[in-house]
Amino acid sequence: MFHSGLLSILRKLKSTPDQEVRILLLGLDNGGKTTLLKQLASEDISHITPTQGFNIKSVQSQGFKLNVWDIGGQRKIRPYWRNYFENTDVLIYVIDSADRKRFEETGQELAELLDEEKLSGVPVLIFANKQDLLTAAPASEIAEGLNLHTIRDRMWQIQSCSALTGEGIQEGMNWVCKSVNSKKK
Repeated sequence: MFHSGLLSILRKLKSTPDQEVRILLLGLDNGGKTTLLKQLASEDISHITPTQGFNIKSVQSQGFKLNVWDIGGQRKIRPYWRNYFENTDVLIYVIDSADRKRFEETGQELAELLDEEKLSGVPVLIFANKQDLLTAAPASEIAEGLNLHTIRDRMWQIQSCSALTGEGIQEGMNWVCKSVNSKKK
């Protein structure tokens, strides 16, 4: 009897579909968004070209089905970002930590995103990417440069990572799942 009871519980657990989460992956061109997405999906990252439109992948993680939208970051594409804001659960913003010349530009784009009405209250994870490069700025320096500590209207987190080696990505995605959990409550 005990056995069949356990089985029916397991079956119930199995039958609850994964909660779908819509994740928007943004950042300047050449920040590493697509490499990150392919790392998440365990795909080959040796031939990646600039994203002209968008890529979308679904990744299972901790009982969630993460639908990740990776939108090209070139300047001419950025005005189209807003077409994807609707129903976003988490924003992931990717920064090339080694490209200091563009920190100001990346900061402006992030600030504009955080001002968007359709993204209000949406938790934001900032991936300080390319930490495998010697010239990469540490996450703490980037956080300070972007004034992240002034963000009061949402949960945020900065995570150093290397999309190339995969380092730090899982930690970041764990935070994403946690933030979705606490937001849904």
